[in-house]
Amino acid sequence: MTVPKEMPEKWARAGAPPSWSRKKPSWGTEEERRARANDREYNEKFQYASNCIKTSKYNILTFLPVNLFEQFQEVANTYFLFLLILQLIPQISSLSWFTTIVPLVLVLTITAVKDATDDYFRHKSDNQVNNRQSQVLINGILQQEQWMNVCVGDIIKLENNQFVAADLLLLSSSEPHGLCYIETAELDGETNMKVRQAIPVTSELGDISKLAKFDGEVICEPPNNKLDKFSGTLYWKENKFPLSNQNMLLRGCVLRNTEWCFGLVIFAGPDTKLMQNSGRTKFKRTSIDRLMNTLVLWIFGFLVCMGVILAIGNAIWEHEVGTRFQVYLPWDEAVDSAFFSGFLSFWSYIIILNTVVPISLYVSVEVIRLGHSYFINWDKKMFCMKKRTPAEARTTTLNEELGQVEYIFSDKTGTLTQNIMVFNKCSINGRSYGDVFDVLGHKAELGERPEPVDFSFNPLADKKFLFWDPTLLEAVKMGDPHTHEFFRLLSLCHTVMSEEKSEGELYYKAQSPDEGALVTAARNFGFVFRSRTPKTITVHEMGTAITYQLLAILDFNNIRKRMSVIVRNPEGKIRLYCKGADTILLDRLHHSTQELLNTTTDHLNEYAGEGLRTLVLAYKDLDEEYYEEWAGRRLQASLAQDSRDDRLASVYEEVESDMMLLGATAIEDKLQQGVPETIALLTLANIKIWVLTGDKQETAVNIGYSCKMLTDDMTEVFIVTGHTVLEVREELRKAREKMMDSSRAVGNGFTYQEKLSSSRLSSVLEAVAGEYALVINGHSLAHALEADMELEFLETACACKAVICCRVTPLQKAQVVELVKKYKKAVTLAIGDGANDVSMIKTAHIGVGISGQEGIQAVLASDYSFSQFKFLQRLLLVHGRWSYLRMCKFLCYFFYKNFAFTMVHFWFGFFCGFSAQTVYDQYFITLYNIVYTSLPVLAMGVFDQDVPEQRSMEYPKLYEPGQLNLLFNKREFFICIAQGIYTSVLMFFIPYGVFAEATRDDGTQLADYQSFAVTVATSLVIVVSVQIGLDTGYWTAINHFFIWGSLAVYFAILFAMHSNGLFDMFPNQFRFVGNAQNTLAQPTVWLTIVLTTVVCIMPVVAFRFLRLNLKPDLSDTVRYTQLVRKKQKAQHRCMRRVGRTGSRRSGYAFSHQEGFGELIMSGKNMRLSSLALSSFTTRSSSSWIESLRRKKSDSASSPSGGADKPLKG
Repeated sequence: MTVPKEMPEKWARAGAPPSWSRKKPSWGTEEERRARANDREYNEKFQYASNCIKTSKYNILTFLPVNLFEQFQEVANTYFLFLLILQLIPQISSLSWFTTIVPLVLVLTITAVKDATDDYFRHKSDNQVNNRQSQVLINGILQQEQWMNVCVGDIIKLENNQFVAADLLLLSSSEPHGLCYIETAELDGETNMKVRQAIPVTSELGDISKLAKFDGEVICEPPNNKLDKFSGTLYWKENKFPLSNQNMLLRGCVLRNTEWCFGLVIFAGPDTKLMQNSGRTKFKRTSIDRLMNTLVLWIFGFLVCMGVILAIGNAIWEHEVGTRFQVYLPWDEAVDSAFFSGFLSFWSYIIILNTVVPISLYVSVEVIRLGHSYFINWDKKMFCMKKRTPAEARTTTLNEELGQVEYIFSDKTGTLTQNIMVFNKCSINGRSYGDVFDVLGHKAELGERPEPVDFSFNPLADKKFLFWDPTLLEAVKMGDPHTHEFFRLLSLCHTVMSEEKSEGELYYKAQSPDEGALVTAARNFGFVFRSRTPKTITVHEMGTAITYQLLAILDFNNIRKRMSVIVRNPEGKIRLYCKGADTILLDRLHHSTQELLNTTTDHLNEYAGEGLRTLVLAYKDLDEEYYEEWAGRRLQASLAQDSRDDRLASVYEEVESDMMLLGATAIEDKLQQGVPETIALLTLANIKIWVLTGDKQETAVNIGYSCKMLTDDMTEVFIVTGHTVLEVREELRKAREKMMDSSRAVGNGFTYQEKLSSSRLSSVLEAVAGEYALVINGHSLAHALEADMELEFLETACACKAVICCRVTPLQKAQVVELVKKYKKAVTLAIGDGANDVSMIKTAHIGVGISGQEGIQAVLASDYSFSQFKFLQRLLLVHGRWSYLRMCKFLCYFFYKNFAFTMVHFWFGFFCGFSAQTVYDQYFITLYNIVYTSLPVLAMGVFDQDVPEQRSMEYPKLYEPGQLNLLFNKREFFICIAQGIYTSVLMFFIPYGVFAEATRDDGTQLADYQSFAVTVATSLVIVVSVQIGLDTGYWTAINHFFIWGSLAVYFAILFAMHSNGLFDMFPNQFRFVGNAQNTLAQPTVWLTIVLTTVVCIMPVVAFRFLRLNLKPDLSDTVRYTQLVRKKQKAQHRCMRRVGRTGSRRSGYAFSHQEGFGELIMSGKNMRLSSLALSSFTTRSSSSWIESLRRKKSDSASSPSGGADKPLKG
């Protein structure tokens, strides 16, 4: 091995990494990080990033060009800039440049001000952080330095309650054994304290003089975003020492309950894990956004077609007619032919007709979405009083998508349940404890139970802990050895930290609610975990303090699904204690425990059948010689440079075998309030709910019954548990066969064979008679998600009313969501509360985070957040449905009013020699979309309702039009366009026909260009105002003010522009003095306006009247029912709760996170019946949604996109 000159020879003897290559981050990918303590000159060779962070995007010089460049990345802004450039060319522009530049500048300015404000606060935050003070050891002296000046390799002193300045290797602390406590809320959202520890060789470096002489070098992984992983080695004093995440203090953490500590800077600034995790979240767009992009392209194509038609007309007119009037109407100097005149006319009409897609459309959409977001934030009915947590819309771009959700993917623990664990039952040496029986031997229900067990004998007992079976306490008091060993295991085998604020007042800080519940149970039954050091655990056993030597902690992770401790008791006996999931632990027991195993398994089935979370407990005695030999191999594995985790797992696997069974625990995780009602309501809205959980199959199934996903009325619940691809495929095939066998005669005049031949496979499956549910295990799901089987799984699952996936990994959760997104044209929503739900939340169209017991990582990754699952029904059925309704009505009206406005120019072209002359005054063109018609449509888009919120919840079927995308689609778009074109035809030709023969009061001719323009413009404003009045379903004072106020503003501006005052100030701009007053003083003009309005509006009124009477939709029916109810004062039916009979075999769960074992050791059912929801009046219209859904289902492609195919038997 070649030893570099900079590396001391003694390190070569200790063993150096095989590669000394170093790549500078500035010009290549960093392969490894090297940092030498107290040697800035050496570390500067690698050109590592400084500790200065920059989250801002602009400075004073770059703001304007960079921001404008970013804004013109938007196609719409570029399009309007292009139009502005065209308007600056005098040969083709018949409009003044300000008709485009005013709205464009307004939009750009509003966006720029918003961006500048955001960046100002980013600058302010950056400066505040970069200028924080830190104590840095420089030349043997502690000096105050700003954070931005801290470098890799510096040694920093931190004091209590200070933020960690960079990613540090903990060297020493004021606490014994180099321990220190940190809070990681800024990193992972968890507020419970965590413990970190220095390696023993540096834990004694608490003195400044010793630290100044410290010259160790760390070689570790390059910068990355893995918060829970760190692998490195410290080379010092001819030795090398393994480093892990438990030795690291990450930037963003806060030092707690520790007077001081010293750390070596490993990663600084943008290289820190906090900054590495600050990447941008994937931008989500709604289906309406995607549709709008398509429609805008179509409109642009339509605009080009109109321009071509009018340009051809201009060329023909100039060739046939215009040449005869060259004396009076000469061509411009640049125009030398009729063809070139037509070419210029094309661009002129592109400018004039561009208002079919005004820039104000995009601004209005964002304003409406912002208003909807505030409504969610302000909703008091989604505010949790207990946690003082409001609902929060963390994005403003997805609100209308909330009204189109078809699939919900939900976590179970902490989302459907409370994630507050209660020790409920246990099995010890074959005997079950926890049930209470009456004098007749019947199991007592909760309300019939006597007083809870009295723990007054134990002064250290937790007064909040309740247990109902006195026989367990009697067994403890009688000294039963199995019971004592059971609770001894619970008091020793954990990573809980204990804090004693005063004598006898213990506070446990557990990394999971399960672990806290188990240690608290042991505490109350006389085995009180009191304190711990890196090498000892002190337990008060029945009042006697006993200190165990802690030899090793074999920590929990998601693969092992168990944790163990190895301790030496005061008598010198070494014993391993283990707790873990039954699927893992039962295979590692000694064969002599078979009889006890059978009894305990029965108890586990019973507990899991009640929806309880179970763990199995076991122990093993070790002799001294075997332990010493095993500990040596464990040390070698921990020092490995590669595959360290795999080698440690192999060593752990060896010792955790042939264990003796002690018993099992059962913990209750209660459902959240309102979960059954919410799921029942969402199911009635035709929303399919899939539960993706890490819990055991039977536990999840039982929760499914409890929360009303599964019912006894279901035709069948399919369980898929195959361990091979063939087994899973066969189980899925059988499930599909059973569903179709029961649907041989579907009804409605169709037989099964007819359906199979007339629609695709997935459509047939989704139309089966009866209700089915699918439950699939994680190992089976892994096969089902393979490319050659994913379609079979999806077809089967989508035919079921409910799907439960058990024992799934975070990656599998995301894969299931992605599968549905890929093949089903449906909006998906994922909801969860923990870090394991983040991938699922980010994958779904909409992500919802529950602010629960597992920190706020899910909330930080989500689009919407609240504190309880029951608020989901209000988010979707009220806010989501309203947002979708409002946005659809807004878009329909917006396109209508702009086509009605713009197409008048097209018809006028045939009467003005295709000269690109405008009908309206140029100021009217400028103000039409930003003043005259902007506020009424905004008010409708923000405030409109079809039915009140109570009815939205009472009639969940109202949600289905959004799922079917009925309110705004290509068909609705063309209807709006047709209405707009129809209105424009009448708007132009009725005044044109009247003015051809009309005269004024004095007998003079009424027709002139300006009078015609005023009449058409006034008719347009009145017609679109009446139309929005018809479209508005919920009138507020704001609607009234905006509609009538806009009309008043129109007339005020109209009269002002034709007044003497403006003419005196701007004689070249406002020449037509008194035109408006004279025109609108004529009765003929007003009759024309009234006639135009009536003819434009009456067909709409007639159509809606007929539809309301002949084919009303569901919202019309609900409104009618509401009126009837008000008259009759009918009372609502109440919801009834009905208990479920029969039992369901449930299962075993192990909810935990990777613990702190390495650190500490390093030195360190009731099911509810269907809701009795109020029914609505049954009318012939009630089937319209179902027929549309069938039509959509029949026309949709199967997920595979293949041709019709029969099921293979």
